[in-house]
Amino acid sequence: MRSRLRESVWVPWFGVGLFVAAASAGYFYNLTFVQLGLVDLGARVIGLPEARIARAMALLAGLTLLVALGAGLVMHRRRWSEDFRVKLRLLAVVVVLQTGLTAVAPQLRSEAGLLAWVVVASVGLGVGVPSLFGLTCDLVPVRRRGTVGAMVTSAAFLPAAVFSSDWRIEQFAAQLLCLMLPSAVALVVLAFVPWPVTAALAEQHHLPRYGTGRFVRHRARSRRWPGRAFTLALVLMFGVYFIDSLGFLRIVDTPVYIGSAWHSSDPATLWAIGVAHVLAAVLAGILYPALGQRVLLGWIFALFALVQLNYVLHALTTPELPATLGMPLLYAVAVSIYTVLNFALWADFSTPATIARNTALGVGVSGWLATFLSTSLSIWWAAVELPFAEHLRAVAAISLLLFTVTVLLFLLPERQRAEEEEPA
Repeated sequence: MRSRLRESVWVPWFGVGLFVAAASAGYFYNLTFVQLGLVDLGARVIGLPEARIARAMALLAGLTLLVALGAGLVMHRRRWSEDFRVKLRLLAVVVVLQTGLTAVAPQLRSEAGLLAWVVVASVGLGVGVPSLFGLTCDLVPVRRRGTVGAMVTSAAFLPAAVFSSDWRIEQFAAQLLCLMLPSAVALVVLAFVPWPVTAALAEQHHLPRYGTGRFVRHRARSRRWPGRAFTLALVLMFGVYFIDSLGFLRIVDTPVYIGSAWHSSDPATLWAIGVAHVLAAVLAGILYPALGQRVLLGWIFALFALVQLNYVLHALTTPELPATLGMPLLYAVAVSIYTVLNFALWADFSTPATIARNTALGVGVSGWLATFLSTSLSIWWAAVELPFAEHLRAVAAISLLLFTVTVLLFLLPERQRAEEEEPA
């Protein structure tokens, strides 16, 4: 029975569907409830000054990173990184925990309650990083990782753009609980009850088309640092997540940009932004397997530098005029492209033995730490009344600096291929 199930065509597709559902739901949760909903909770519901909200977001960033790194290293050393069932069970526990926290959050009425919520949520979110992203080598074939990244990005950004125009903690909680309650039950049943399909999925990482990522150079060196290319990707992806949140949160709170972007009351505008996210994700998913690492990072920063420059020029030259729809559309394109890369890149630097550690580093540093440190900094800059044009100038300067780094990477000679892969 098990051998027949392993050979069934629908089992790999079930695995891909499971990963897309879990990853897109998790990313949508972080995009909306965590990044935007917690700010609304602190400012409108609890009435905290912006500086204290910034402190809470910085605490969330730091604790989540520490937990993610600790969980990733424990999973790596105990070889849970290679155990599909352990990762799935950890993910199920995280989803149950976050479901409870989501239900509780709108009821908080004090700063102490918010900080306690942040500490508990950081544990769940930190464990969730290597658990969720560690499933990539079990469920997503290497040559399909760009396509699956595009599916996850589209499924997260389209509803975030179209159905979340009222950024209040109550709305986010109501939307998400309708999704999280049945998902938590289904995931617990799938993870803790023996099923033939989970047994079949647990063996997939042994197949050549699943386990080892395309950027792995030394397959046998599971206890060593992933390498120079991984370090460069880590630094640059940290940069793009940092400048995105640093600019986005100020842009969406500036009246001249509200009517033509994410807070628009016109459904056509919201749908245009959502469709732009999807089309850009599809393009990135198609190009990802065909391009090398340097080219991937280079065109992301070229596009993102253009986006930031676009907003800076508008803020400096015609700040009194409403922004055109083309500006948020270009922003949406840039964000979708780098998000697809984030869902595929770290697994492609990994083997089943190293994926928990590497994704904890990659997603924890570039995603969580960068996003929520920049969220905290953006809120703090608004609190000290840094002028909007100066804020965007700083964002554009960081973006152009990182783009310059990528240009220098193109000029550096690549290492010889002779050292590429050692036998396992």
